[in-house]
Amino acid sequence: MTKFTGGEILTKCLIEEGVKYVFGVPGDQLYPLLDAIGRSGKIQFVTFRHEQAAAHAADAWARTTGEPGVCLGTVGPGAADLVPGVYAAFADSIPMIVLCAQNQSWRIYPDHGSTQGLDQIDLFRPITKWRANISHWQRIPHLVHWAFREATSGRPGPVHLDIPSDVLYLKCEDSMLEDGVVSRDRYRMTRPPIGDPELIRRAAKMLLEAKFPLLHAGGGVLASAASRELIDLAEQLQAPVTTSVWARGAIPEDHPLSLFPAGFGAIAAQSQADVVLLVGGRLGDLDFWGRPPAWGESAKQKLIQIDIAPEMIAHNRIVDLPIVGDAKSTLSEILKLIKAKPKAKPRPEMKDCREAQESWLADYIQQGKSDQVPIHPLRMIQDVRDFFPRDAISIVDGGNIAVWAVYLNRIYEPRTFLWPSDSGHLGVGTGYAIGSKLAHPEKEVYVISGDGAFMFNVQELETMRRLKLPLTMIIADDRAYGMIKAGQKGLYEARYVGVDFIDIRYDKIAEGMGCFGVRVEKPGDLKPALDRAKASGLPAVIDVVIDPDVNLAPPDFESVASVWLEGCQLPGGD
Repeated sequence: MTKFTGGEILTKCLIEEGVKYVFGVPGDQLYPLLDAIGRSGKIQFVTFRHEQAAAHAADAWARTTGEPGVCLGTVGPGAADLVPGVYAAFADSIPMIVLCAQNQSWRIYPDHGSTQGLDQIDLFRPITKWRANISHWQRIPHLVHWAFREATSGRPGPVHLDIPSDVLYLKCEDSMLEDGVVSRDRYRMTRPPIGDPELIRRAAKMLLEAKFPLLHAGGGVLASAASRELIDLAEQLQAPVTTSVWARGAIPEDHPLSLFPAGFGAIAAQSQADVVLLVGGRLGDLDFWGRPPAWGESAKQKLIQIDIAPEMIAHNRIVDLPIVGDAKSTLSEILKLIKAKPKAKPRPEMKDCREAQESWLADYIQQGKSDQVPIHPLRMIQDVRDFFPRDAISIVDGGNIAVWAVYLNRIYEPRTFLWPSDSGHLGVGTGYAIGSKLAHPEKEVYVISGDGAFMFNVQELETMRRLKLPLTMIIADDRAYGMIKAGQKGLYEARYVGVDFIDIRYDKIAEGMGCFGVRVEKPGDLKPALDRAKASGLPAVIDVVIDPDVNLAPPDFESVASVWLEGCQLPGGD
C-alpha cells in the first residue's frame, strides 16, 4: 500500500483544485509540503522576500482570474507577516486560501511556551471568513474541501488553515483518509443560485416602468463574471451604469451609459434615479452609503438589491425589493423579461448627466496636458494611461495618487483594475503586479504608485527579476506621505510631523536588483521612458518627480460630492 506524507496529501488536494501557484516564504516546518509541491510538476512555489507581498500576490491572482489565490507562511513570524495582505483581501471579499505551518500538535501555543508559539487561529479570526486547525492527517482532504467551499461560496473571502508540522511529516495510507482527494465538482457548488422567480418578475416590472432607472454595480458583478449581462441590461433599458470603485471595469468607462465612480455625472444620476438596481455591492462609504443627498430619498427612490449573501441585503440602506442570488444568473433572468419588451429610447436625463460629467472632467483633462516642471500628477496619469492598451492590468497603490488616478486612469475591461478599495492598504503594488502578471502573462501590467507606498514592499523587485516578469512600475515621487501632509497643511497650518522623506533614487534601487530604472523630471521625457522600459523586457521602475505643492491639494471624493450638492444641481433636479 502506497504511503503519503501529509504534505503530499495536501498537495494532491491543491492540484485537484487547479492551483498553479503557491505564494510565500519557506520555513523548516513546511519541508514535506515544499518537497511535494516541487516534485508535483503541476504547482510552482513562488518565493517572496516578505509574506505580506506573497499574500498580495494571491489576492491579485484571485482578483484577475476569479479563482482563489493560495499563500503560505511558516509558524509564528511567517504567519504574522501574512496578516497585512490577508486583511486587504478580506476587506474586499477576495477568495484566498491562507496556509500556515504550526508547531507539532503537542507543542502548540500556549501549552509548552514553544519558540515561535502563536495562537494563529485567533490571529486570523478578524480577517478571515473561516478558519480551522488540521489536527490529524486523516482530516486533510475534508478540511481543504471545506476551506475552498467557504472561500468561494456566498460572499467570498480569505480562509485560514493551520497545519501542525507533525501532520505534514507523518506518512499514511490514503485508503485511511476520512475523505478522499476528489475533484471540486464533487464537494462544492458548480452552478450559482438564481434569485426567486417572482421577485425577478417584480424587479423587471419596476425597471420597465421607471422614468429614469439606474444600475449600480458592486464587486459581485466581477466575481460572478456578469459584466456582459449588466451592459446588455443597461442598453436595453437605456439606463446609466455607475459602479463601486472595486467594480471599475464592469462596464467600459467610455461606454455611452457609463458614469464612473463619485464623479458629478454619477452623483447626478444616483440622486435623480427613481429606481436603482444595486447588484453585488453593499453601498459603503465610497458610495456615500447609498444615502441622500448623493442618492435619492427613499420615499422617492426605489431600491432593488441583488446579492448572493443574505446578510448583505439592506446592509446600509433599506431596500424595496431584496433578491438573494448570484449576480450573473439573476441578471440573466431579469434580462430575458426586459428583452421581451421594446428597447427603451435614450433618456434626456442621461444626456444631462453625461454633460455634468464632461464639464466636471474638463479641468482635470486640461491639467493632464500640463507641461509644467515639476510634473503635474495628472500629466503623469494621462501619459501612462495613453501608453498602455485597453486590456492592460492597471494597479494603483497609494494615497493621493489613488485619488488622482480616479480622474484620468480609465478602465475598460473586467478584472483589469486592482486597488484595495475597502482598506486603502499601502504597499500592494509589487505583490499585485507579480500575481497579475503570472495570472495573465499575455497582458501588459502597470502600477501607478506613490513613493511612500512603493517602499513598503520594494524588496519584491528582486522577486520580479528572478521570475523574469516584464511589467512597469511608475512612481509618483513627491518625497512625502502626500495625503497625510496635505491634511496637516489644511488642518494644522502646515505643521508637518512624520511625513517628509529624503530624495531617493528609486530607479537606482531597481538597477541594483537587475531591473530597468530611469528617473523622469520633465513631462516630455515620460513617453520615451515608457518605451525604453517596455523594450528592456525587464521589470521596470520609472521614478517620476512630481510637483509636491500640487500634490498637497488634490480633489477628493468628499469635496466632489459637496461641490456638486451645493451648487451644481442639474436642470430638472430636485
